[in-house]
Amino acid sequence: MMDVTLLDGGMGQELVHRAGDRPTPLWSTQVMVDHPGLVGRVHADFFDAGATVATTNTYAIHRDRLEGTGMEGRFAELHAAAISEATTARTAHCTGRIAGSVGPLGASYRPDLHPASDVAVPLFTEVVQQLQDSCDMIILETVASVAHARDALAAARTTDLPVWLSLTVSDTDGTCLRSGEPLQEAAEVAASADAVLINCSAPEAVTLGLGIVQEFGKPFGGYANAFEQITDDFLKSKPTVDALRMRRDMGPRAYAGYVMEWVGKGATIVGGCCEVSPGHIAEISRRLTAAGHNIV
Repeated sequence: MMDVTLLDGGMGQELVHRAGDRPTPLWSTQVMVDHPGLVGRVHADFFDAGATVATTNTYAIHRDRLEGTGMEGRFAELHAAAISEATTARTAHCTGRIAGSVGPLGASYRPDLHPASDVAVPLFTEVVQQLQDSCDMIILETVASVAHARDALAAARTTDLPVWLSLTVSDTDGTCLRSGEPLQEAAEVAASADAVLINCSAPEAVTLGLGIVQEFGKPFGGYANAFEQITDDFLKSKPTVDALRMRRDMGPRAYAGYVMEWVGKGATIVGGCCEVSPGHIAEISRRLTAAGHNIV
């Protein structure tokens, strides 16, 4: 039996579903502005479902993503709002940790948009500096290339916080990053992380990728999405999430089955990404407890 950290699920999709608004390229950031308090309620629901970590709603708060949206001058304000929503929920729950989320520059699943290191590292550093005083760890999410991993880790290591590196792999070949690079090529860079995860990929791909990541010699785990597939429309400039459809075969019981398989392979950090709801997390919590694992 193991100690297992149970992450939360997909904040962005949960917000869009609850708000009922038409998605914008700013996704969960826009919902946070338009519906104050809704992010905190989602955090609270994930805690109530059994999650022990609240991931801040900061994934898309990058200066390049704010350009042309009318929110260019609200970078620090938006980070503060997201952190406040998470800390308020954690305080109400009386326990739990907060992971400061750092998403990709440019767009998700677009390693071709990742800028040169002399541009990327300062941009990532500015984000982690917003997070460092209020979070228990930094989680670098949906890292699609070795260059992205290197630059994001360099920035995160300017703090004293633990850093979790979360890679995203091809939905059709979990042995490769979305850049096309073999997942194994991330091992050297990942050596400076405190844990290595795989996120925002199909559960089947995560299962395959974890077979490689577990050899990196770090605590490892995964949190998959429940999309049918990443569409071509979503890979265009300033995409919106309505270009993606939820898998109908990935309800709580089915998804928890994948998670328990990962735990059986030694994964100690698990949870969910896009379209993984509090109901999914509750089922994972139930299954982990029934199997005798200690959720920490």
